[in-house]
Amino acid sequence: MGAHERGLPEDTALFGSPLFDDPSARALRRVGVIDVGSNSVRLVVFDGAARSPAYFFNEKILCGLGAGLSQTGRLNPEGRTRALTALARFKALAEGLELSSLSAVATAAVRDAKDGPGFRAEVERSTGLTLQVIPGEEEARLSAQGVLLGWPNASGLVCDIGGSSVELAALDVGRVGQRASRAIGPLKLKDIKGGRKGRRKVIDAAVEELSSAVTAKSKRLYLVGGSWRAIARIDMERRGYPLQVLHEYRMTRGDIRATTKFIRHSDLEELRLMSRISGARMSLVPLASEVLSGLIRNIKPDEVVGSSYGIREGLLFEHMPQRLRDRDPLIEACRFAEDKDARLPGFGRTLFRFIAPLLKHA
Repeated sequence: MGAHERGLPEDTALFGSPLFDDPSARALRRVGVIDVGSNSVRLVVFDGAARSPAYFFNEKILCGLGAGLSQTGRLNPEGRTRALTALARFKALAEGLELSSLSAVATAAVRDAKDGPGFRAEVERSTGLTLQVIPGEEEARLSAQGVLLGWPNASGLVCDIGGSSVELAALDVGRVGQRASRAIGPLKLKDIKGGRKGRRKVIDAAVEELSSAVTAKSKRLYLVGGSWRAIARIDMERRGYPLQVLHEYRMTRGDIRATTKFIRHSDLEELRLMSRISGARMSLVPLASEVLSGLIRNIKPDEVVGSSYGIREGLLFEHMPQRLRDRDPLIEACRFAEDKDARLPGFGRTLFRFIAPLLKHA
């Protein structure tokens, strides 16, 4: 199924020109993605190995576009101003970085708000950027593809949390299957009446709907999104985990139950300082932890894995021909590093052939 059939614009609309004209491509040259979410606006510039791109530039500004959206039906006025300022900055940076291509996408807040079309028009008028609004199920699919960028042939469920929505998608040996989206992001939950009990009722109903739409059962749950990463960082602190690497960080259901309880009974400012989480992000963590508890109760995964990859990486994966997708990301990164930095490019392959006879029975 092509991008147009899936409700997405053609390749040239997203990136200006195809990224991978040649399936044998080994390298990217400064490809930029702007992601306008309900809570943050981010610019990421990828460079390096085509199958395992490096982050040449990565900046996020917490704008809160979706704050109060449930009550007003409109984008938050202050968040809108911050987002426009952020987008003007990112456009200027993109021009200074001489990007080979730049795409800009928007998710739940802009697609749900009454004034979303007006905001898009203002963005284009003031910055020249065209925001492509991603539907909820497509956001789920792209987030799952982001996971595939780091885990080829992965199987499991992918859950992406944003400020306003939560997406769920199934992966089966590298193929994205069923997906769904529901409006239970932390910014939405702030407006729910009835306190913790009221929120639990809403969360459980939404998670049940997600599970009914995505019926695949899996023992592994991949978590995508800033609020999930913040909870993983708090879990590291609670457990005294020695490595501060969030990508591929693994938790059990018991770990998550202990950490959500820890969050509930902790002073948030002390927790923020201990975990080095921004104040804006920390304000969403307790609500996000309630959503995570609901997911764990319903899905019951044996293993929960943090992913630093998501929709932005999924957009890159979207444009990769299958021949490129099939390559091993680690090997591709090593090949790129050798071609870029080695005194004698190609010596790695020569050395491999030399020692291969010694490893026949390894």
